[in-house]
Amino acid sequence: MPAVIMGAIVSELEKKALGCHGAKLTKLCRLQGLLLTKQFYICLSIKSTMIQRVQSIYLFLAALAIFALFLFPLVHNVYVDNKPTTIMVTGTYQDVNGQQTHIDHFVALTAVTAVAAFIPLIIIFLYKNRKQQIAICYSAMLLIIGYSFWIAQASKAVVGEITLQTNNYGIGMLLCPLAIVFLLLAIKGIQRDEKLIKSADRLR
Repeated sequence: MPAVIMGAIVSELEKKALGCHGAKLTKLCRLQGLLLTKQFYICLSIKSTMIQRVQSIYLFLAALAIFALFLFPLVHNVYVDNKPTTIMVTGTYQDVNGQQTHIDHFVALTAVTAVAAFIPLIIIFLYKNRKQQIAICYSAMLLIIGYSFWIAQASKAVVGEITLQTNNYGIGMLLCPLAIVFLLLAIKGIQRDEKLIKSADRLR
């Protein structure tokens, strides 16, 4: 690819040279040649470093937010059957004889959490197809919205008729909305790159 580009640059420079009254290039011709070279290098640089752009950071943070659900509770300090209970995506934990005991497992919820967390990481490596990146980002957002509803229903099933107070909600309840915000920022970054590529293509 670089060899083809450099060949095109040389060809363009030769054309400029022929149009400048003989073998000796004028300052104007040299300036045009430098601008042409710079344009090609801009195109090459943008296409070869796309994976390093800011949307990759946002996608990584979105994945990190979902992975953090394995660490932070959804609901905590709520008494179920007169026992302090904590609800996480992996299941329900109760304080039994002073120790946190895993009394119920959310197998399906745990599996979906892992899948949802890996999707933003996969999107990072699809940088050569920006339209596909955007489509999967929107799909991931819909998945997370549905997943958030599932989390709410799973928590409600555990606590039953108990009314939760503000201090009962854990950090885990904030992580899904945070992941959606990062995905939106990633989409904006991808769209910005798409405009840059189109501008670079027009310059060639």
